[in-house]
Amino acid sequence: MKRYVLTLDLKDEAALVEEYKAIHRNVWPEIKASIKNSGVESMDIFCLGNRLCMIMEVSDDFTFERKARMDAENPVVQKWEAFMLGFQKPMEGVGETEKWQLMEQIFDLNR
Repeated sequence: MKRYVLTLDLKDEAALVEEYKAIHRNVWPEIKASIKNSGVESMDIFCLGNRLCMIMEVSDDFTFERKARMDAENPVVQKWEAFMLGFQKPMEGVGETEKWQLMEQIFDLNR
């Protein structure tokens, strides 16, 4: 099993951040199914202010490219992503349409 950590910023508006949190307490079932079908076995999202951190544990055959292809072919996922754009903002130094950014692991207590 592989683990990835990604980060994303939300627009810096308290009401939008709270709405985003509320939406994620009831994620659409089709979105959950799509995530699981792509090989994601576990996903947690944490929030501090308007900064998010996602931890994903994935199957050995998971790839971001395969997930992107699956997402592009799924109209419900496309609708969800368009909806989420109203809350999210690009991080400094990345393109307008780039969202979650892969983080580099710099420490492992058990190594």
